[in-house]
Amino acid sequence: MSTHQKLLLRHHRPFLAFWFARVFTASGFQMLTVAIGWQMYSLTGNVLDLGLVGLIEFLPKILFILLTGHVADRFDRRKVAAICQTGQGLIALALLILAGAGGLSRELIFLIAFLLGSARAFEMPTTQALLPNIVPAGLFPAAVGASASAMQMATIVAPALGGLLYAVDAAWVYGPSAALYLIALNLMLRLPKHQQPSKQKVSVESLLAGFRFLRSRADVFGAVSMDMVAVLLSGATALLPVFAKDILLTGPWGLGLLRSAPAVGALLMSLWLARFPIERKVGPVMFTSVAVFGVATIGFGLSTSLWFSLATLVLLGAADMISMVIRGAFVQLQTPDEMRGRVGAVNSLFIGASNQLGDFRAGLTASWFGTVPAVLIGGIGALVVTGLWMKLFPTLARRDRMHEPAQGA
Repeated sequence: MSTHQKLLLRHHRPFLAFWFARVFTASGFQMLTVAIGWQMYSLTGNVLDLGLVGLIEFLPKILFILLTGHVADRFDRRKVAAICQTGQGLIALALLILAGAGGLSRELIFLIAFLLGSARAFEMPTTQALLPNIVPAGLFPAAVGASASAMQMATIVAPALGGLLYAVDAAWVYGPSAALYLIALNLMLRLPKHQQPSKQKVSVESLLAGFRFLRSRADVFGAVSMDMVAVLLSGATALLPVFAKDILLTGPWGLGLLRSAPAVGALLMSLWLARFPIERKVGPVMFTSVAVFGVATIGFGLSTSLWFSLATLVLLGAADMISMVIRGAFVQLQTPDEMRGRVGAVNSLFIGASNQLGDFRAGLTASWFGTVPAVLIGGIGALVVTGLWMKLFPTLARRDRMHEPAQGA
């Protein structure tokens, strides 16, 4: 951990509250995701349903894209985030009641996925825009790294814990998830208010400002879009229940380990980057990381060993963290505060497209070609995207430093 990060964690109380709120929210969501995925596959045995859960969870990001960023810029971001966390906590309580009564069905899980996706559609851009409001400018790079490492720690522990609790009883997952959301919203409301709300009236121009701003920065747009397309094509998270149950022959505990493995790699890489930040050859490093992501995906698809599968997922998570840090720095450092919500909403849409829409892609191709071919096709797709984006965004491919002047569109 760098000196700046130590100072941040020891002396900046608002960031600590934000840090723990993000950890608890991420933990609650990861535990819910593991339980919902396993419950759906146990209920229907259909890989396409796993993909549909991801698609339905992503749908609100499209439906509400013009509102989520405007809400984050117009209203108190602390209260918006707390409301979203309250909604997710209520969803966990509803799942607790329904699982205990044996009332969960395929259609009800789809409805829950939509409600969960709606809450996260508003929460993600809001919490992204909150960080610069509570951290001094000189400590902001350290705050980004510390926040990323905290999220990965949660993603390591929570899926494994969720899998273990589900192995005992499905209802055991949902109670702790609701408690985590309750703690998170209380921490969020304790943050100081330093935001300068946007005074721009609601209009088509203001709602589309995030798209236009992001598109006007060629290198930023290239980094965000490459990450989106690569992960969309090669994401295999939705198929992990199939690998755990039918290929690697483990139970819910094995699924929890598989869900945690990418976060282990991401955490280790975030700690490395905190000590040795990327200062030169930013573009080549990013393109290399996306290519490694594709190779690791192919390795995972070919594996029949749990431990080798875990190793490939660790490598996959480490490569993805490099790309995420570069993309996040581009977006955060080049966006004025009054637009961070709207730009963050667009960035969240790209992230959601790569994750939830990628889950649907994985489930759909698995239903067409089989589970293993679907993963292999995705890994090859990530390698193709790497080469194609080097041609489409040559300035990004040659970019040396993170803080070079932004290129025009």
